[in-house]
Amino acid sequence: MQYANRVSEMLNAFSSSPLQREQMAKFYCKDTMEYRTSDKYSSPIEDIFDICRGLEEHRACLLLGHRGCGKSTELNRMSERLANAGYRVKTIHCSMDLNLFNLVYSDLFILMGEALLETAEEAGCEIKESVLEEIQNFWHEGTETIIASECEAASIETGVSVKTKGIFAGIFDIFSKIKADLKYNEETRKEYRRKISARFSDWVKILENLAKEAAKKDEGKNPIIIFEDLDKLNPEDAWKVFYHYAAILSGMPFLVIYTFPIALSYDARFSAMESYFTIKTLPMIKIATIENEPFREGIAIITEIVKKRANLELFEEDVLERLIARTGGSLRDLFSVINASAKRAERRESETISMEDAARALEEIKTSLTRRIEKKDYPFLLNIYNGNKERIEDKEMLLQMLQASVVLEYNGKRWHNVHPLVADFFREQGMIENARE
Repeated sequence: MQYANRVSEMLNAFSSSPLQREQMAKFYCKDTMEYRTSDKYSSPIEDIFDICRGLEEHRACLLLGHRGCGKSTELNRMSERLANAGYRVKTIHCSMDLNLFNLVYSDLFILMGEALLETAEEAGCEIKESVLEEIQNFWHEGTETIIASECEAASIETGVSVKTKGIFAGIFDIFSKIKADLKYNEETRKEYRRKISARFSDWVKILENLAKEAAKKDEGKNPIIIFEDLDKLNPEDAWKVFYHYAAILSGMPFLVIYTFPIALSYDARFSAMESYFTIKTLPMIKIATIENEPFREGIAIITEIVKKRANLELFEEDVLERLIARTGGSLRDLFSVINASAKRAERRESETISMEDAARALEEIKTSLTRRIEKKDYPFLLNIYNGNKERIEDKEMLLQMLQASVVLEYNGKRWHNVHPLVADFFREQGMIENARE
């Protein structure tokens, strides 16, 4: 990613991908938490950071937040800080390794095994023969060819170093095959899942041994695993994974952080999760008050985020503020409309983004959002916009609207508002009078 000094460079600067560790120094904008939580000393990310450093006795965290609010970037920033403090952090991107529409709890434990093995390798651990044999034997059925070919190339000795690449390459090949089958091969997928379910305690023991070996090399600091993309699960799939297996998912002998769909915090079943997980929410950056007035401090901090990536002179007067105001604090939506606006400006052979460019880009997202609602939803949404932002009785409807991103949740007193572009749609239909731009 490079800083944008020209409109043609906007697509690179405003990628939808979260910032990686090596990009933080140049592009990360700190001090956003005050405008997320309404308190400069409150931070869900700092709370999780303290848990990771062992300042609190917890084994598992759920991090909630709207898609596009910046969770992944904040987690990557936290990972960088933990690494600087001597901790080993592995982030697992579930959407890359698994099919999010066909995911069960046991899949996560398979990915944990690969992550911990990679951690042990990076730490320069010496893995005992018995541990390596346990991993091989656990997956032996169905993977005989891979194991046999790799064992011919490397003998296993007690205390074999991970630098002995042959045997480790074989084990990593096994995990690669398993991941491919989990994603694409229905019959084999069932067999792998059956193995984990039938011999779960054996697999947890393997994970525990790998974590202990890594901790020995890191002065007793346990490895940390972060599961990304689980907040993208549809509601019923998320409950199948988390609700039924909360005790198992939260019972690892090392710290695990799971992202989780924010809409499900309004489901009655969610209260049971609090007994197993430390639950933290990363709020949106507030760009309007509960009275629908512009919140200048929030708009200013998002402007700073944009300024980190691009020359603000690329936006004509008032264009950037309009884009920020109409995307409701969603950084994902903001970056999307900046890119769409920049494309149009470039096609016009202009070196600046005009208000017309911005309007066209906003219209695209508004169309996408309004396709997700029906006429029967209008009274519920208008009720929120017109003042009922805190105490919403219809939790099932709220869950659906949050899931569709047409309702956004904000900080402090945990209040809600209709997405500004959906409010614009109601304004065009004459359903909102005297609404402020």
